[in-house]
Amino acid sequence: MGTDSRSGVVVVGSINMDLVVKTDRIPRPGETVLGGEFATIPGGKGANQAVAVARLGEASTMIGRVGDDLFGRQLIAGLAEANVAVDHVSATNGVSSGVALIVVDNQGENAICVAPGANQRLMPEDIDANEDALASAKVCLMQLEIPIPTVLRTIALCRRHGVMTILDVAPARPGLPDEIFQADILSPNASEAEMLTGESTGVHAREAKAVAAALAAAGARCVVLKLGAAGALAFDGDRFYHAPGHKVAVVDTTAAGDAFTGALAVACARGEPLAQAIRYANAAGALACTRLGAQRSMPNAAEVNNLLGP
Repeated sequence: MGTDSRSGVVVVGSINMDLVVKTDRIPRPGETVLGGEFATIPGGKGANQAVAVARLGEASTMIGRVGDDLFGRQLIAGLAEANVAVDHVSATNGVSSGVALIVVDNQGENAICVAPGANQRLMPEDIDANEDALASAKVCLMQLEIPIPTVLRTIALCRRHGVMTILDVAPARPGLPDEIFQADILSPNASEAEMLTGESTGVHAREAKAVAAALAAAGARCVVLKLGAAGALAFDGDRFYHAPGHKVAVVDTTAAGDAFTGALAVACARGEPLAQAIRYANAAGALACTRLGAQRSMPNAAEVNNLLGP
């Protein structure tokens, strides 16, 4: 009987430079607010999740595109410094790197506008060219900050090679093709789940369960809902599992969902049962809220284990 030689997590997704401003409150339309601290921080949902995986001690490989510009070089260097394999990240001529403009208020809430740049040039042909990297992984993690056809091609190739797929349905939008729901694990937050199903997650467990069941009925084999302070809810088609939230001092919620999803991928790659996987992911997401920024807020394994306790 042969052994499975696959290992680690490959992330197919976006790579951005985040331009972050701290303010007392998020401006209303047409309003100018005097801000405070400014920081330029590597981000992008894909890159954030790749760093989250590496920070938690799992082999992490990034597939994506940056521009042939200063931000692009800084972004690749930052991933490499975080121990993410960057051999499959391409610099793209004639287009800027992806940029996110982020405003963070005193309560840690944020407003984000993304200019995708080179991320929109990540094509299905890039996935075909990197098929070997996908086939050698235990888990493939994706988001929706890259073209939908590229996500669909990734799901199809992973299914061919028996690689588990996790799709962070962010940013969610109407009219997604049915094939999106063929990912092994679909992991939206509450607002994304509501957009996909037209049903409210509400404040009661029964409402969140109804939304999870609706997503599973659309084709997802497993649904993991990120519910913020309320924790996480998972549904595997037969049973529901809930992980309660953690009380932490919130500084910035940016990339908390990425920390969650990266940790979920790590737990799945290690063969953890679903109930334990969402508990681990929930702790990572909570810890990410305690620091400003995206990639630099990703916790390490010792921090997650300490929050979870014995």
